Amino acid sequence: MSISIEIAHRAGLFQLEVTQSVPAGFTALVGPSGSGKTTTLNVLAGLTRPSRAFVRMGDEVWADTTRGVWVPPHRRRVGYVFQEPRLFPHFSVRQNLLYGRLRQRPRARVIAEDEVIELLNLSSLLQRRPARLSGGEQQRVALGRALLANPQLLLLDEPLASVDQAHRLAILPYLDRFRDAHRIPAIYVTHAWSEVADRADHVIELAAGRVVFSGSAASR
Repeated sequence: MSISIEIAHRAGLFQLEVTQSVPAGFTALVGPSGSGKTTTLNVLAGLTRPSRAFVRMGDEVWADTTRGVWVPPHRRRVGYVFQEPRLFPHFSVRQNLLYGRLRQRPRARVIAEDEVIELLNLSSLLQRRPARLSGGEQQRVALGRALLANPQLLLLDEPLASVDQAHRLAILPYLDRFRDAHRIPAIYVTHAWSEVADRADHVIELAAGRVVFSGSAASR
């Protein structure tokens, strides 16, 4: 399922201009800090409403500002892992993991809770609250919550920045298997090119709010 994106957004002196057709699969969104990567994800998620936007996910139009179309975030079925975990402090780890399913319509495809818990090594943490977790543990929970929400688009904003190397090496192959098994398109923001060089189907590089490269990882 491909994604069509047209964004024009100004914030102070910064101007973001992105026009892209993102193919299905795993897309790496790279570029220096301040180039517009997170803003692009926020528009796709419906969290930032720019002056001009067109977003089509498959056959469904999520945004078309020329026609006044703006699908709210909760109806876009996006799994978003932010740079900060943003867990509910009064919920246990298990409750945080399952939160996305509370508002979910019944669907034929269901991602198994046990599968995600085992791969992210969360079984010993399920009864804890976020305040008793390390930064890396919190981010693993945030990633699990996004996966268990059965999203039709996965947005990952440097999701492994605070995860230790051992768990990072375990999680990355799981994201590959998750992508292949469930065929959910993913856009992955990272500063660590090594994380995505061998697994990205497509690469978009931003600099100063503009696309400076778009193509296969092999041609970058």
